Amino acid sequence: MWQDLERMRAARQGRRIEALFAADPARADTFSVRVDGMVLDCSKTQLDTELRAALIALAEGAGVAERREAMFTGAPINETEGRAVLHTALRAPDDARIKVDGRDVMADVRATRARMTELAGALRAGRLRGQGGAITDVVNIGIGGSDLGPAMACAALAPCHDGPRCHFVSNVDGAHIHDTLAGLNPETTLIIVASKTFTTVETMTNAATARDWMAARVADPGAQFVALSSNADAAAEWGIAPERVFGFADWVGGRYSVWGPIGLSVMIAIGAERFGEFLNGAAAMDAHFRTAAPQDNMPMMLALVGLWHHQVCGHATRAVLPYDQRLALLPAYLQQLEMESNGKGVTMDGTPLDRAAGPVVWGAPGTNGQHAFYQLIHQGRQVVPCEFMVAARGHEPDLAHHHRLLVANCLAQSQALMRGRDIDAARALMARAGYSGAELERQAAHRVFPGNRPSMTLAYDRLTPRRLGQIVALYEHRVFVEGVIMGINSFDQWGVELGKELAGALAPALAEGRAPEDADGSTRALLDFVRERA
Repeated sequence: MWQDLERMRAARQGRRIEALFAADPARADTFSVRVDGMVLDCSKTQLDTELRAALIALAEGAGVAERREAMFTGAPINETEGRAVLHTALRAPDDARIKVDGRDVMADVRATRARMTELAGALRAGRLRGQGGAITDVVNIGIGGSDLGPAMACAALAPCHDGPRCHFVSNVDGAHIHDTLAGLNPETTLIIVASKTFTTVETMTNAATARDWMAARVADPGAQFVALSSNADAAAEWGIAPERVFGFADWVGGRYSVWGPIGLSVMIAIGAERFGEFLNGAAAMDAHFRTAAPQDNMPMMLALVGLWHHQVCGHATRAVLPYDQRLALLPAYLQQLEMESNGKGVTMDGTPLDRAAGPVVWGAPGTNGQHAFYQLIHQGRQVVPCEFMVAARGHEPDLAHHHRLLVANCLAQSQALMRGRDIDAARALMARAGYSGAELERQAAHRVFPGNRPSMTLAYDRLTPRRLGQIVALYEHRVFVEGVIMGINSFDQWGVELGKELAGALAPALAEGRAPEDADGSTRALLDFVRERA
């Protein structure tokens, strides 16, 4: 199948995307997918009916539909760890019945969510108080999915915030915890420690610092801590009461965990009702992904076009460009979701891959990126497929003129990437500017845009909790489809382990003044440099 797709790529070499619109006035409708207030426009790519059929055949040949059903029904598709993959259960409808090893897990999911709702409601209403009164600030301490998910969601849903202020600490760099706690009142601050094992080095180091900070002013600091962890014994040793400990099953991966206890800070910020809307949006995308035909299936088409760009066309990166300031953290969230999930070198059975499994994912919100890296995506020699996001309207009606300018820029950028500007148009532009002769040619050369660069656009009515749930679930399922087609396990992350193991040996070396015996010359020299200047 890959060979067939590569032949299709060769046959389409040099074909202009813009010409496809001239040949088919209905192209935008034909190659767009619409779902409940959102549209994914894939028409500004090389996609055509023959290519779409071939990509769908690739997915069918890889068993995506069968693997999808196995995931939703609790089969242990995370084969290297022998686990189910059921983050979808955390947002499943109340009447859902999902079994793992013959046991319905939904009762536990609902019970945990009810406990979260009770705590969040008590805190928001001022019934759950700190030593100094009502809680004014919540600090979530985690790393990876225990930080990126809730931090991204809280930022995205800022217009819905009507609870305490939420802050996030992840980096073990002392500057992060120091600067976050500066200015907060420990007597009215709640600390959330998010670590499934309650042993994550970075998280527990920051948590210990936060506890010391609070203990200097609060008689019983444990009373102002919450643990998001399955290690209730370790949390108890910290003085955290059992009713303040929220565990979750091993079938919830960290980067897929914002839907459950890891999302407690989001629930505190926006309230249980809006958090429910966030879950419902994701559940709606789950139902769509599970039932829609491939060409009308938004996650499927997002994944298949992504595979075409990376695995077939060889474009090494993809840029995620939300024209929505409150989605500023989404590119970083998707970096982890996609690169930790599909950044693999072997197939499920351990066979080395013959092509890269996933692209480098990066991005920033528009219009900021236009004044930073868009120069490269327009005129650089490498092609960067772009994924734009934009809302039809914002949350600031008195600033509607800002939003019109924002949308105009988003649409213009995707149009410019496709159209480009040829040398004749550049010459005419420079002639009108008064240039002639050799200088006209020189100036014109700098104003040529190759164009014919692919992009997709996800448009939606407005960024609400429901829409955010749909967007995040959309990308989760995109990762799943791409992983199944590549034959890899998208739900383990062994690649993060080696560096952590080596750091465990180097940390004592910094304290004791001696390098590990197996340290290489470079590492020894750098240790010496740091120790001499510490």
